[in-house]
Amino acid sequence: MDKRRETYDVDVGGVKIGSSHPIRIQSMTNTQTEDSIKTASQIKELYDSGSELVRITVNNEESAKSVIKIKDILVKSNYNVPLIGDFHYNGHTLLTNHPETASILDKYRVNPGNVGSSDNKNFSEIIEIAKNNNKAIRIGGNWGSLNKTYLERTVVDGKKSEDYEDIIKNALIESVLKSAEFAEGLGLSSDKIILSCKVSSVSQLVDVYTDIAKKCKYPLHLGLTEAGMGDEAMVSSVAALAILINQGIGDTIRVSLTPDQMGVRTKEVEVCKNILSSLNLKQFKPKVVSCPGCGRTSSSYFIELTKDINKHIENNMIRWKSNYKNVENINIAVMGCIVNGPGESKHANIGISLPGTNESPSAPVYVDGEKVTTLRGDAIKDDFLGIIENYIDKNYEKIN
Repeated sequence: MDKRRETYDVDVGGVKIGSSHPIRIQSMTNTQTEDSIKTASQIKELYDSGSELVRITVNNEESAKSVIKIKDILVKSNYNVPLIGDFHYNGHTLLTNHPETASILDKYRVNPGNVGSSDNKNFSEIIEIAKNNNKAIRIGGNWGSLNKTYLERTVVDGKKSEDYEDIIKNALIESVLKSAEFAEGLGLSSDKIILSCKVSSVSQLVDVYTDIAKKCKYPLHLGLTEAGMGDEAMVSSVAALAILINQGIGDTIRVSLTPDQMGVRTKEVEVCKNILSSLNLKQFKPKVVSCPGCGRTSSSYFIELTKDINKHIENNMIRWKSNYKNVENINIAVMGCIVNGPGESKHANIGISLPGTNESPSAPVYVDGEKVTTLRGDAIKDDFLGIIENYIDKNYEKIN
């Protein structure tokens, strides 16, 4: 990965965002914020799954009042998770009318395209409230909600301009940078501002962020907006974010996925974790390198063993992390034949090379590059899991 682009450090409820700190994962609830119990419950789920900050919709009087109840529930449950208020159109009014909510929220997300005041009065009110409460803001432009001034540039002689995409990209960047400059002119310090420019095309997102990264030192929030549902959406998000992060661009990330059902949100957090893990920026659980299978692997045992190991990790991760430091950094290899099996196994902390078609029915096991035993028979799974448990106990410092 290229050296991280240097930015200001922004404190959001105790979580520092910027180039001096790890890339932060965040998500957003899809509950009705007015329902404080359901919203607090989903915030807990997102936090437990790895979201370091959580954004909630604040769009009316009821939701603004509910923020107080949500925070109370979280505090009583010992959840210290930074909350971001997502404001559109009436944020200035809601923050003014509900000063306790303005004080409780750790960051305000404002879209310059729909603040709703041509003279910047509404935006100015939000900035003043942020200053008075010592809060950070995210100035988040979105290509689906640019203000009228920018949209007028996309029409030439009553028709959509041939340069439509370039105009939109440039307008997004100009919109958030001018808004940030205006906010600083009102007295908001530079280390209270995070920027984002959301589009739904991978190539456009890469272009926009590559450009804006050269023009400012504000931390950047990355995310492909309206990515869609399922594998296609995940692949698009991974492609866009991985390209930018690998270039040293990006300080906080969100993967926006249309859920299979309302109320379920943790999948997008898992995708974020996998992105950071794949780029070797942070490992959240032991990594299992496993064989894809080919004509040499007539048995499906390598598949079953890989499933069993992943399930074992899932079932024991909380216990491991409670008892051992850095246990998430283990690498495990499950290989299916002699071609790459021994080599891949030696590269891992713990590796097993299962027999392929017509190979000897034995499975050598390697620990930190050295062959330690050979497993055979019906007990291979249990024996190998035992080796993993023994390795953890011997090689990782105990917390208590």
